[in-house]
Amino acid sequence: MKKRGVTFKLFIMTVVFFLCFYGMVILCQLLLFDQFYEYQKINGNEKQLAKFAQNYAQTGWSSSKTSNEAARFMLQNKTQLAILTLEGKVRMDDPYHITLKTDDHNLYVVPLSLFLNNYETEFRAAGIQTGNLVTVEGEMEPVAQSMNQVLYPLSIHKTGRPSVGYTSNETLGGEHKKVTGIVTELIQPVSRTYTTRQGIMLDAISEWFPLSEERMAKLENMEVVEEKWTQTWSGVRNSVMIYPVKQQSGEVDLLFSVTSLQEIGETNQALRWFYVYLGVGGFLLIVVLSFFFSKMVTRPLISMNNAAKRMVQLDFSMHEPIRQNDELGSLSSSLHTLSRSLDTALGELKEANQQLVKDIEEKQRMEQVQQEFFANASHELKTPLSIVKSFSEGLQDGVGAGKQDHYLKVIVEEAQNMEMLVEDMLNLATLQSDTFKLRKSTFMLSELLEEVTGNYVHILQGKQLEATVMTSNELPLYADVRWMKHVLSNFISNAIQHAQENSAITIQIEGKGRRLLFSIENVGDTIPEEKLEKIWQRFYRVESSRNRRTGGTGLGLSIVKRILELHESEYQAQNTENGVKFTVIFKG
Repeated sequence: MKKRGVTFKLFIMTVVFFLCFYGMVILCQLLLFDQFYEYQKINGNEKQLAKFAQNYAQTGWSSSKTSNEAARFMLQNKTQLAILTLEGKVRMDDPYHITLKTDDHNLYVVPLSLFLNNYETEFRAAGIQTGNLVTVEGEMEPVAQSMNQVLYPLSIHKTGRPSVGYTSNETLGGEHKKVTGIVTELIQPVSRTYTTRQGIMLDAISEWFPLSEERMAKLENMEVVEEKWTQTWSGVRNSVMIYPVKQQSGEVDLLFSVTSLQEIGETNQALRWFYVYLGVGGFLLIVVLSFFFSKMVTRPLISMNNAAKRMVQLDFSMHEPIRQNDELGSLSSSLHTLSRSLDTALGELKEANQQLVKDIEEKQRMEQVQQEFFANASHELKTPLSIVKSFSEGLQDGVGAGKQDHYLKVIVEEAQNMEMLVEDMLNLATLQSDTFKLRKSTFMLSELLEEVTGNYVHILQGKQLEATVMTSNELPLYADVRWMKHVLSNFISNAIQHAQENSAITIQIEGKGRRLLFSIENVGDTIPEEKLEKIWQRFYRVESSRNRRTGGTGLGLSIVKRILELHESEYQAQNTENGVKFTVIFKG
């Protein structure tokens, strides 16, 4: 089975999540939006109507004030409102009206509700505004509750505009009158659907009144009546709410409100088609956003996963932290810190392991050297001891008088050889001790060389050798005089021992910068190249016979090597055309 990556899984999960959420929104819209919107609208209108009723009952508004507040209520809540008696008679002046002021300062109220039912388009086209001179022709009807005169319009004419309405000589039961004045107040509905709503209001009043006994009983008990009502001829659904208000005089007025619910269904039907088209685009957008979202989230995770895989292979060098100020950035930074710490720890572990290997190899080498040392020391001591023992037994057995002096001489020589070997072994042990410290001082190497060479004058004369010392730019040497004297003695003795008779030994001391170069060269047999590095080892002799008369104890150059290493000096042995040359470079 093919393994799915985290990017693909996150992409699918994101798409499914958004589609479920989007589907839930669409489902709620289709099934619950009508009920929810209807409930919100009716409940909101009920609260506003209750607030209006409280102000209407307590403040004792005038007829004009009541009309203005009713108009404001209808505009704000998009509903129709009428104030009626229990018998259905209208108590409130028309909320939509014009107030005219004539030259004799009389005020006329011109109701507009019924007029706009027939002439709304023409009236709005006339563009009547406050301050315009307007002539209204209509029927006068006295209104007891108002100090203003009410003129029901048949026609309205604004100067410079065509007349709106019609002129008739027939009366409506009142006084026919034409009034010209200045518009001091104009309240008209904002919506152009007002005429339809006003017609619905009139139909509702006509159908509901007179009230049924059940409704009358609720209203007399000051209970609110709220019912759904559908207009017969148009099929428009409405919410009718009757709110009883008790006046200070004891009379009960009814706030009759009609709210259209038809627009809810129409809006929801349009929204359904809108969501169909939106769903297609929304699905594509969700897929694209989910893809980029999954990439954005998983990119650092994939990067950290690759870094973790490299860390499994002990590769800590390729990971860089992700620059994000969030949990992923913090995790990446921690992983980077861990990687660097592990890299450092691994490096230290490797170094420690290498050092451990070196220490083990050095220990093994030291053990081998120690074993060889004891073996060589035993061998070097065994030979002279055997000679001394055998010659001593000869003397004890009464060797001839002529041989006693020879036996004694051999015993003395072998004792001296053993003494010299033991002294070299002690010197080497002293130099290798961890507690050993050099006692350095400043001196001239040429002066110390002259002193040491003086000890070998008779030997040089015996082999007819000449020691030549050459100095150039000599610098003072800061070293341990005692052990430097030992180094010079060993070099000179070796040079004399292996030099040809009637030859020269050349010794050179030269200062180069802050360094001092010392070299000694003789004329004689060379050392095989493969043995040049071995001559510094303990008990090593170039002669395979290991003759002590020509090879010494085999510890001399080992002691010289240790002394020079303690002085941090460089040294080497090399063959020349005529012999062997030893070179030492002392650091300044």
